[in-house]
Amino acid sequence: MPVNQVNRVLAVVAAAALLVACGKKEDAAPAVPVVKIGHVGPISGAIAHLGKDNEYGARMAIDELNAAGVTIDGKKVKLELMAEDDGADPKQGTAVAQKLADAKVVGVIGHLNSGTTIPASKIYSDAGIPQISPSATNPKYTRQGYKTAFRVVADDVHLGSTLGKYAVGTLKAKNVAVIDDRTAYGQGVAEEFTKAAEAAGAKVVAKEFTTDKATDFNAILTSIKGKKPDVVFFGGMDAVGGPMLKQMKSLGITAKFMGGDGICTAELSKLAGDAIGSEQVFCAEAGGVEGEGKAGMDKFRADFKAKFNVDVQLYSPYVYDATKLMVAAMVKAGSSDPAKYLPVLAASDYKGVTGPIAFDAKGDIKNGALTLFTYKGDKREQLAVIR
Repeated sequence: MPVNQVNRVLAVVAAAALLVACGKKEDAAPAVPVVKIGHVGPISGAIAHLGKDNEYGARMAIDELNAAGVTIDGKKVKLELMAEDDGADPKQGTAVAQKLADAKVVGVIGHLNSGTTIPASKIYSDAGIPQISPSATNPKYTRQGYKTAFRVVADDVHLGSTLGKYAVGTLKAKNVAVIDDRTAYGQGVAEEFTKAAEAAGAKVVAKEFTTDKATDFNAILTSIKGKKPDVVFFGGMDAVGGPMLKQMKSLGITAKFMGGDGICTAELSKLAGDAIGSEQVFCAEAGGVEGEGKAGMDKFRADFKAKFNVDVQLYSPYVYDATKLMVAAMVKAGSSDPAKYLPVLAASDYKGVTGPIAFDAKGDIKNGALTLFTYKGDKREQLAVIR
């Protein structure tokens, strides 16, 4: 075949290929915009079971929203969860926060601990990224003046003071000992408990501290035993509270054991073994439902177990609500741009599985509930919901 004919054939083939390619482009469905939401919690370390519980709450919300379909400003979007591990360590927490800011997430659910939430909150504020903590209770978090900071649970002032009043008014404690783990959460809730217990007429006979990674408490417990407290209050998490209960029993300390939501978990009875006793441990969880709300929470727990094959530990319902609340604000604002949906988020009036959610000027939940619990063996039993 002459060269000029070969060139003509090649030109025809190339043109045909181009038409096919163009046709394919025209036929292809347009890409669905992706909206990235960050989640941060400790999924390594001693309280990894709580961090994973939180992450599961976020994943459950994202999966349900994607399955139902989310439309923002008339366009269908796909939600994507960027889950990060802060190891309950403030330095790791700020590093992860910067990573999420650099990745241009439109919002963050987390962190779990006050000690990581507070330093990370500045990074999110500087980047203009809304942050909802489902579990950080130290009052400082929402008292820094950041318009991007919100929480969906009551803070330590409410939680610690309620426990202090309960120790004196209901448990009739006259002498109390207080231990904290030196974290922002542990110290904060212990301080509020101490103030309330003293105001109600109790005498604080001992103030001791440990760390959030300690395993041996014999020295401080031996010192406390000699002062014969009616109640030992621990500001910290279940990973430390469980072994502490075991050592209290081995030393013959019969005082009631109290703590905040950090110890108020399904895992505590496993960590404490037979030292959990019956009505020996009292704790409060930030949040709580009653009446008609119980049915919704029961359904959430059943659905959660069916999806992940594990029971709810503690905070996952609050993570679930926080995630859905954030997306609802984007839908209402008609934008996932943080600057545009932030004012709508701040003005939220949302009903979740954990109850009604609305924020005050600081970003704290209005009229936040607390639930008091005790343990009878491996069963955690609800005593009352207090607002």
